[in-house]
Amino acid sequence: MIAARRRVIALVLAACALAAAGMVIMRREQAALPTQPPSERPTLLLLTSLPLLLGEDFSLQGNGSAALKGLEAHYRVVPISVTDGSELAKGRLLLMAQPLAQTAENLVTLDAWVRRGEHILLLADPMLEWPSKLPLGDPLRPPPMFADTGLLAHWGLRLDTPERRGPAERQLAGQRIVTASPGTLWGDCDIGADRLAARCTIGKGEAIVIADADLLNVDQLGSGARHNIDSLLRELAMLKHK
Repeated sequence: MIAARRRVIALVLAACALAAAGMVIMRREQAALPTQPPSERPTLLLLTSLPLLLGEDFSLQGNGSAALKGLEAHYRVVPISVTDGSELAKGRLLLMAQPLAQTAENLVTLDAWVRRGEHILLLADPMLEWPSKLPLGDPLRPPPMFADTGLLAHWGLRLDTPERRGPAERQLAGQRIVTASPGTLWGDCDIGADRLAARCTIGKGEAIVIADADLLNVDQLGSGARHNIDSLLRELAMLKHK
């Protein structure tokens, strides 16, 4: 009798383990987000210093990164240059990827825009590894670290540099991604277990902050980065449906 009960318990435990493993596999291999017809794609404002739209040589040939193509399959991407009122009025969802430093006035405008009920996904990299042919100090070169002038602290966050440089695996939107020298986030927001991403309620709006921008450079990161753009799109979808 005791032996039979032990066999039943063992079978139940094995079944639970298989179910848990299946859940993990399903999460890792989530179905790709469906693309939308151009007329149905919502507006996504894009503010970035990274060469996503054009290469550093501003050539019209071969322009448009893999990240941009992924975004454009789901959104009508509208580039903006600063976070002033006229630019932010063009949309309700903003992707800021390692932006240049914004003026204090424009940061106040951005904060007010979010608090009114708009949404932002901010890629803030404290140690950018994105290769560049431009010399250090060139105003067109992406900043080597996120140019934070108090915005994160105002939202209750602290961004730390990585202890070690190099490729690293992290979790984003339930999928494994590859990054390069990602930072860590601390503070009052809802922060993931590996401290890569923070979700903050800002007034009536919401901000998702990710402590890495190199994740967009999928061509350089190799095959392990195949889920990077899809994970970013899933994070944007979370904001879009709020």
